[in-house]
Amino acid sequence: MKAILMILAVLMLTPFMAIGSAAFAAEGKGQKKEAAMQEVHNFIKSCGYYFLATVDGDQPKVRPFGTVAIYDGRIYIQTGKKKNVSRQMARNPKIEICAYDGKGKWVRIQAVAVNDDRREVKQFMLDSYPELKRMYAADDDNTQVLYLKDVTARFHSFGGEAETVEF
Repeated sequence: MKAILMILAVLMLTPFMAIGSAAFAAEGKGQKKEAAMQEVHNFIKSCGYYFLATVDGDQPKVRPFGTVAIYDGRIYIQTGKKKNVSRQMARNPKIEICAYDGKGKWVRIQAVAVNDDRREVKQFMLDSYPELKRMYAADDDNTQVLYLKDVTARFHSFGGEAETVEF
């Protein structure tokens, strides 16, 4: 009789244990995503500058960038809407970023750049890079901030194994 009661108790609790396991797994995924994003952000930030690649028709275009920040659980970059890079990302939002630390390590990032017109994000980016306030304002028609989605980042080093993170 005790064995039957124990089996019934396990059967009754199993759905709740599965829900708890799924919630724990989802929480673990969220933490991994956040850790991967932080790792990418910190590496780019430590490099000082990175190179952003876009496409103009069938011609790749690469230029140095220096802005990167995490806001609202996303990595953001900043540019001006009047620049060619802005028009290129509007036509084809698939971008690549490469940052090199000068010590033999680099990261290559594939992502989709998504425009975010919220004033508070623009202000956050400008507060993070006060030198930009000479050229941009959160309320002007030029400041553009974009977050990166569908990110695949590959960390490389000379002679080492590549490490890939996604978020």
